Amino acid sequence: MSPFILYSDGEGNIFEDQSLYACGRSGWDALPVGESDWIELPEGGSLYELPGRRGIGIDVETGDMRLCEKGWAVAAFIPPAHTGLYLAAYETGRDAPTLPLFCYTAAGWFNEKFYVPAVRIEPDIRQEAGGYDTERIQKGAERLLNVYPHNRLVKHLMENCCNTYHCPAARNLALGRWECPVPVSPACNANCIGCISFQPQEETIQSTQDRLTFRPTAEEIVEFTVPHLQTAPFPIVSFGQGCEGEPLLMWETIREAILEIRKHTGRGSININTNGSNPAAVNALCDAGLNSIRVSMNSARKNIYEAYYRPNNYEFEDIVDSLRVVRDAGGWTSINYFVFPGMTDNEEEYEALRKLISGTGLNMIQWRNFNIDPDWYLGKIGRADTGEAMGIKTLMELLREEFPLLKFGYFNPPMERIRGEFEKDFAT
Repeated sequence: MSPFILYSDGEGNIFEDQSLYACGRSGWDALPVGESDWIELPEGGSLYELPGRRGIGIDVETGDMRLCEKGWAVAAFIPPAHTGLYLAAYETGRDAPTLPLFCYTAAGWFNEKFYVPAVRIEPDIRQEAGGYDTERIQKGAERLLNVYPHNRLVKHLMENCCNTYHCPAARNLALGRWECPVPVSPACNANCIGCISFQPQEETIQSTQDRLTFRPTAEEIVEFTVPHLQTAPFPIVSFGQGCEGEPLLMWETIREAILEIRKHTGRGSININTNGSNPAAVNALCDAGLNSIRVSMNSARKNIYEAYYRPNNYEFEDIVDSLRVVRDAGGWTSINYFVFPGMTDNEEEYEALRKLISGTGLNMIQWRNFNIDPDWYLGKIGRADTGEAMGIKTLMELLREEFPLLKFGYFNPPMERIRGEFEKDFAT
């Protein structure tokens, strides 16, 4: 099976060009995609036109690569639980606008279906598109707003995250299930190039959502998280969300909240999604009862990491120490690993990742699609050459072979999975 390339007419209509097979992109290079790498576009996926860009395909007759001149290139957004293997391949025009902060996976058309080169990396269905009933979500949001009428954080999560941005985690909270998001910090100590909640006015892109504007109290946090832990199936409370800065800047409040939560219930797990910039604060949270940590990174290489995160008052070594702190405390450690084909799977990155895994006793890699304009990103971090790439699938296979206890996934695992029932499908 070799899907045909897609193109857009610039007016919201997408067509296939049957003179060209779709191909993919790794780093700066366009490459053929193996037939076994294509899967049907999962439910919840969508397609984007890429203005100012011409798709690159493989000529059906000659086998040569050439541009599709019929319209703009097209890429796919693949939904949570799936990891893309190749980016969309295209040539960018001189006046092309910077693309918004979404992922841009290759896409094609075959036998009346859309296809993408991707793998399902996570069996959990907690963010499946088919699992969200709009009417039930609305009723759940109204219920929470009525039960906690003076809680600013509940108001933010329901009115802003759930109802405006349709955040999957906030929608699950409205439905009373699984992972409960808890944003806490309006400030950050990094200046990430692709920050989704804050972009400078002079930048060519915009953030995809508004950042939290207040500092919630421990009382506000405890008020709605304790009932969630007590009643939700496979419950998790997660500090650190896309609509905030860095939660460790509010570690004292988080510590106070954890201590109070655990006075009321020992059920479920307490997690923090963080840049891991303050190992001492992480240690204090572990002492209070933190169960797991997920540290976000675009690279296991110091120079690539710091070029993207542009950290203030911390270094790459601090995030490694934070992972060690949690493992030493008996907690669960994950990295939120931004997958960029051609960068994530090159030899230098592979060796750095191996070192990180073995040096920290890492429990899990969450293989997340990198939401960023590929050309813009590589330009921002100064990578004119991304090096030889082995392929995302090959990278995964090598890591599985060397680290058989290392788990792959997309979401923070509930306590039941942390305790050993990892392969069970918990979102039922």
